[in-house]
Amino acid sequence: MIVLGLLLIVLAGAAVVAVSWDEAATATTPASFTVFDQTVQLSQLEFFFAGAATGALFLLGLAMMFSGMRRSATHRRRIRTSRMEARDRVARLEEEKRELERKLEETPATAAAPAVDRDRDGVDDRAQTAARPPVDRDRDGVDDRGETTAPHPRIEVPRQHSTDQLVAGRHGRPGDGR
Repeated sequence: MIVLGLLLIVLAGAAVVAVSWDEAATATTPASFTVFDQTVQLSQLEFFFAGAATGALFLLGLAMMFSGMRRSATHRRRIRTSRMEARDRVARLEEEKRELERKLEETPATAAAPAVDRDRDGVDDRAQTAARPPVDRDRDGVDDRGETTAPHPRIEVPRQHSTDQLVAGRHGRPGDGR
């Protein structure tokens, strides 16, 4: 928008310069201008409106240029703010990392985790479960080897005969065999 605004300002300025260089444009004679090999003659009223249009074009160019500059400044401000927030986040994360590293260095190395023996057979349960994969045939989230009963078989529901002729989109038609 800045470039388009500058272009409109330059066009308005060129029109003012072209009019000011024309010595034949006086108050009594119509003004004649040559634009793109076309000669244009303007009366005093037409000349006034052309000047007003040139002024409006100049003001439109200024407005477009300033709005483009304002938008660019807002965009730069948002980018600057987001970069500062990102730097702050990185600084906080680095500080947290240093703090955690410091805490890790301060804590003494502990012995291995205590053995877990829930079934009281004298063997660490973690070693037993690591050695054999879990079995969950009934898909209830519990290892079937630890359950007291085996998975239950599916219960079969006997087929029910019905005189209903419309079941799951099928229509009973005579001679159709259904």
